[in-house]
Amino acid sequence: MQDFDVGARLKQVRIAAGLSQRGLAARAGVPHGQISLVETNTSSPSIASLRKILGGVPMTLSEFFESDRSPKDRVVFRNKELQDLTSRIGPAKGRARIALRQVGDARAHNLQILHERYTAGADTGPTMLEHSAHEGGVVISGSLEVTVGSHVYVLRAGDAYLFDSRVPHRFRNPGTDDAVVISACTPPYL
Repeated sequence: MQDFDVGARLKQVRIAAGLSQRGLAARAGVPHGQISLVETNTSSPSIASLRKILGGVPMTLSEFFESDRSPKDRVVFRNKELQDLTSRIGPAKGRARIALRQVGDARAHNLQILHERYTAGADTGPTMLEHSAHEGGVVISGSLEVTVGSHVYVLRAGDAYLFDSRVPHRFRNPGTDDAVVISACTPPYL
């Protein structure tokens, strides 16, 4: 998975959509230079940044990284079969890491279920996330800071959250141990 070329894939997606770098940047609401930096692999985007860029196509992270979709009627997914949505992005130098793994084909079921792992200090980025959905999750281990609007909550193992994703939000691990979360979002966002 480490040989996945995020920049080449973004360029392929952009060209297939018939967009210039400036056109994609305008549709995604990002500076046009950011598209060039990602396409040349000069800059490794955060999950939130890449998701925002892909919103200009539109395309989910899952669609960006997946090679084959799971059959709709599949019921069981073994640990090694969860779809890795983030290891191919690679954190910027010195940045903590978030790992997101998805169960099956979220689009086919209109439900995204994720196994999330945040290393100490990891966060979804400085830009608050907003999307038309509802999401919730349960912290399995560690601690997770959840910001929804102007409210900040620190959750520990066994605590859960549920909110309207149209309210600006972000996630961060304020602890020293990994935070592990099982979450769901409908309709799928990533």
